[in-house]
Amino acid sequence: MDLDTPLQRFRTVRARSERLMAPLADEDYRIQSMPDVSPPYWNLGHTSWFFAANVLRPFGVPFADSPGFDYTFNSYYEGLGPRLPRHLRGKVAQPSTAATRAYRAAVDAAMVECLLGCPEGRRAELATTVAIGCEHEEQHQELFLTEILHIRASAAADLRQPYLPPRPRTVDRAAEPTPMRAVPLAGGATTLGNDRADFGWDNEYPAHRVHVPDLAFGDRLATNAEWLAFVADGGYRRPLLWLSNGWNAVQQHGWQAPLYWERDGDRWRRWTLRGLVDVDPEAPVGHVSFYEAEAFARWYGEQFAAWRHARLPRECEWEHAARTFGFDQDGGDLLDDDFAEAALDLRPTRGTGPVHQLAGCAWEWTASHYEAFPGYRPFPGALTEYNGKFMDNQRVLRGGSFATPRGQARLHYRNFWPADTRFQFTGVRLVCDR
Repeated sequence: MDLDTPLQRFRTVRARSERLMAPLADEDYRIQSMPDVSPPYWNLGHTSWFFAANVLRPFGVPFADSPGFDYTFNSYYEGLGPRLPRHLRGKVAQPSTAATRAYRAAVDAAMVECLLGCPEGRRAELATTVAIGCEHEEQHQELFLTEILHIRASAAADLRQPYLPPRPRTVDRAAEPTPMRAVPLAGGATTLGNDRADFGWDNEYPAHRVHVPDLAFGDRLATNAEWLAFVADGGYRRPLLWLSNGWNAVQQHGWQAPLYWERDGDRWRRWTLRGLVDVDPEAPVGHVSFYEAEAFARWYGEQFAAWRHARLPRECEWEHAARTFGFDQDGGDLLDDDFAEAALDLRPTRGTGPVHQLAGCAWEWTASHYEAFPGYRPFPGALTEYNGKFMDNQRVLRGGSFATPRGQARLHYRNFWPADTRFQFTGVRLVCDR
């Protein structure tokens, strides 16, 4: 088996992480703005540790390891030893950022040696594990962008600095505002899960047949204009719109608008990776929790006869729609190596088909709890902890955001977060029964 392709992919992915870190100030690397946010030094170290623990050691490749790095950079792998508690990642001075970078360089050199010198009999196994490591690092590239946004947003207002310089905001005239359209979607038997030959996480398998009802599927994501109407109509003050846990979250956290929205006189502004901007009424809303999305759906169904009893799609309904209408990333923004020239924000994009924004805008909350497909089998060895152990108290998201690496935006990719998560690039698509 030829390992040139895994080696090239490894180098490409590792280099992109370095480019993503390049705009940071030295101080940024050590900041943990909340327990769910890891400081950037930790992301650099953890993604390197992942290759060390799951490739280099199992394949017997020596590298310049350091005492304590396993403890610091292990995330949640109980089978691989004790680890630094998540909420303390920003409260330690060692390993330093410089030592973390040296560790990363040592892992890179050893990985190249491993890929070039792997015996024929283990090449397929190595290629599979390297693919998992690269996909894992790409997940952390998107996670890094959500985290650096939170880190920069958490500074005092007068001291905040954007991740990248502001850019003139252009209006896509092909995306003039139109009412959300309920596109008919015939139900029936359909496939849920990965039935293709490309890469898939263990939680995407096995593909299996499910039945979905006839639906009306939203042609686009909910917009800021629609969310502004929800806010103006007291959406965050009306308990009957909310699930009990959602209303508790509103009360506990004082939610009055999506995360990063700020009142400025009689207008709303929002903090982005490129700084503070006016809320664009035509752009998809982002940084809303499952609870907010679910309450908005109930409110929207009250406003428009065509959307009576609107709700969030179930996971199988979302995938059925993506298979039917085409999950081709048409009109979306996904993370490429030229990210510095990209908008890196939610934009009012449109594709050419009847349904838009399935990838490249925001992850879409579904009504489905994150659980195993029938016949699910986790990855073997230490990687058995990668996905399965989190199948509890999480909701599934589908699609992909503007910060999702292009190669990861797949029809069958299952993202998952707790229902109160807001710091991710999350949005809302509605459905209603026919």
